[in-house]
Amino acid sequence: MSDNTPLRLPHIVDPNADPVFPDSLQPDGNGLIAVGGELSQRVLVEAYSKGIFPWFNGPPIMWFSTDPRPVLYPGSLYVSKRLGRILKQGRFEARFDQDFEKVVFLCGTVPRASQDGSWIDRSFFEAYTELHYGKYISHCVSVYREGKLCGGLYGLTLGSVFFGESMFSLRANASKVALYRLCIWLRRRNFLMIDCQQVTSHILSLGAVEVSRNEYLELLRQGLEAPHHHYRWKDD
Repeated sequence: MSDNTPLRLPHIVDPNADPVFPDSLQPDGNGLIAVGGELSQRVLVEAYSKGIFPWFNGPPIMWFSTDPRPVLYPGSLYVSKRLGRILKQGRFEARFDQDFEKVVFLCGTVPRASQDGSWIDRSFFEAYTELHYGKYISHCVSVYREGKLCGGLYGLTLGSVFFGESMFSLRANASKVALYRLCIWLRRRNFLMIDCQQVTSHILSLGAVEVSRNEYLELLRQGLEAPHHHYRWKDD
């Protein structure tokens, strides 16, 4: 018997519309909720405030709102015995909002196991760099060994939510050190959660948990009620 269910096409983004992403939008089975548009500050801020993020590998831009959604509460990061030893030994130095462009570039170019290529192209790089230097909406944690950048992560913030975008390591455990330092920083400022966007075994092994899209949107609503942290972050 044929399936007569009508095909539901994703929303086509008009960056000049108000709102850009109507509240009635629903993702498909893969989390895809819209296509097209641009990575302007206005579009990106509205997207993240509605639980939507860009993730694509070449035009058009594809926008997702995944279900389930992985979130990491800053106080729930799993610190293994090995990572604990590394932290005690002080092998790495972590800094906030330093070498932002290098961190984003390396997140897009350092190969990762079980990942073919990267979604962080030039337009992505330029958009998040503008969010950083323009109004400090995006931030990074950079990790150094003997003065050389060897790991880090970046993301953006709205209210008390940190939206994690990507991380990289040139030395084992360097990105985990970055995540640990980020969690400490966020806990001290009463951040609600880190949005990890895509469910992976790696992020779950670090203490993230899966929540439904509806649960996530409620958490996001709570987080957006908190004050923003749009300023240059400094080491504690």
